[in-house]
Amino acid sequence: FRRVLFRSEAAHPLPSHPWGDTIPTPGTLMTLRPGIHWVRMPLPFALNHINLWALDDNLDGPGWTVVDAGISSDTLHGHWQQLWQGPLAGQPLQRMLVTHMHPDHLGSAQWLINQFSAPQRPARLWMSLGDHFGAMVAHASTTGYGGPRAAEFFRTHGLTNPDDLDKIRGRIDYYARLVPEIPTSYHRLMEGSTLRIGARTWRCIAGFGHSPEHMALVCDEDHTLISGDMLLPKITTNVSVLDLEPEADSLGLYLKSIDRFLALPADTLALPSHGLPFTGIHDRVHALHAHHQERLEDVMAACRKGPQSAADLLPVLFRRPLDLHQTTFAMGESIAHLNHLWLQDRLRRVQDDEGVWRFEAQSA
Repeated sequence: FRRVLFRSEAAHPLPSHPWGDTIPTPGTLMTLRPGIHWVRMPLPFALNHINLWALDDNLDGPGWTVVDAGISSDTLHGHWQQLWQGPLAGQPLQRMLVTHMHPDHLGSAQWLINQFSAPQRPARLWMSLGDHFGAMVAHASTTGYGGPRAAEFFRTHGLTNPDDLDKIRGRIDYYARLVPEIPTSYHRLMEGSTLRIGARTWRCIAGFGHSPEHMALVCDEDHTLISGDMLLPKITTNVSVLDLEPEADSLGLYLKSIDRFLALPADTLALPSHGLPFTGIHDRVHALHAHHQERLEDVMAACRKGPQSAADLLPVLFRRPLDLHQTTFAMGESIAHLNHLWLQDRLRRVQDDEGVWRFEAQSA
């Protein structure tokens, strides 16, 4: 569930980073506001880190709520052990809150619950129904980026290289390797849910298009937003269509979702899952709309020249060569842009004799 960089975004005001380039080293934390602590963990991908958050809690006496867990790996577990032997020592994990199902967010959740809960009182997973269900399905079967169904789906959108398709078919355990265990019971988060964590009340903002039911958290009292993957300061969030829902308008859902952040105060501090904490969320939402509008115009221009598959459009949408891992995410993004235009009746699609969907501009 890596993000793939599009061609350069148009010039827009850059987010402001209150702490500059200062970041916490793995195994340490950095206090941003009283009761809000920044943890940064490495990832073995092109996107090489994830931001996690430790919040002062008092659910059953002093303790911690952790927001997102990182993938399951010996490296990350070692850093978590270091944290609980250091700045988190002496207080148990009380809540394991996960913004969404992707491995870099959910992977170590059960391990953290097992390791750092109070004896006889295991921490509860807090998560949306949509993403908990999605995680259970992905763990039990395959995901949109691996296995026979994914390979066939990408083939019908123009990815036809036999070696690539064989490799995609072979990735049947991609999710389960990074998320070896999912808590089977959880506390459901929903749009508008409120949580009292320590001295703050947090309100849930549901988001769609990146995952089934992503949950961001805002503290209205001090204008703090834990934005997860829905709002990142520099890179664009992966917005894909997968084989499970092949006619989805993931891009439309995503763009409507980020508009919800425009209702928050302009000085809101955003704590993203990747990149640096930032202010300027309104400008960032507008920049993301402009970015995707530019990509949609590029897609339309290509489809006016002749029928295009999602695979045909990869060089149009992405500015650099992609390895197979990146290509699967790029394919999901390409289909998302095509579906968005198709569902708006700006494109029509036809399946050719080889079963590949090709999209062309509607006649005026």
